[in-house]
Amino acid sequence: MIRHFATTAMAILLALPAQALDLGQMTDEQRALFRDEVRAYLLENPEIIMEAVAVLEQRQEQSQVQTDLSLVTENAEEIFRDGFSFVGGNPDGDITLVEFLDYRCGYCKRAHDEVAKLLETDGNIRLIIKEFPILGEQSLQASRFAIATKQIAGSDAYKSISDALMTFNGDVTMRALRRMASTFGLDAEAIEARMNSEEVTIEITQIRDLAQRLQISGTPTFVLESKLLRGYLPYDQMQALVDEERG
Repeated sequence: MIRHFATTAMAILLALPAQALDLGQMTDEQRALFRDEVRAYLLENPEIIMEAVAVLEQRQEQSQVQTDLSLVTENAEEIFRDGFSFVGGNPDGDITLVEFLDYRCGYCKRAHDEVAKLLETDGNIRLIIKEFPILGEQSLQASRFAIATKQIAGSDAYKSISDALMTFNGDVTMRALRRMASTFGLDAEAIEARMNSEEVTIEITQIRDLAQRLQISGTPTFVLESKLLRGYLPYDQMQALVDEERG
């Protein structure tokens, strides 16, 4: 309803001279006539409403881009250099892609292959993974397990577990996680003991706080250099955005 009112008002502004808009100076008869004229005009020229909608959406998009740029700039240190998030791809790449993910998110699972293809075909992208479990207790347990693996066994082990969790389609139970750890020759007991530690909780809390400041409420969400990209993107679009960043 608000959007309909706004677009109609914009259409009126575009269609009528400024002096005709001071409704407070009109008599009841003049206001009735004015309304009839506006209605008749819109019925005869309905395309102006769509034009107004397009202008409004363009302005909103431009405003959001500027807002996102400011958010990324203000939080750049924690986005790109927090000191604990996994860094993969090409650590010396000329482009940095940051992904906020949840292992139970269907679109994150779809994006996983797209990101892997992008890293493989480009070869010059630095990837940072932010654990952002927002889809319930199983999501949180999966992230705790992945972070504990990183803290106990290092980045290579984390990447193996992260990839396995992203392709895993069953319930995230401790039995399933122990089996996963054993598959990669990891110490499942040590990882499990670490999962609920303060060190793991701190990482999750700091990323949640960062996501809140960036106005991120869903996964996947990407930060590509200065751009915030909210939602799933196929490989072609991601590569095009990377090429655009490189100029």
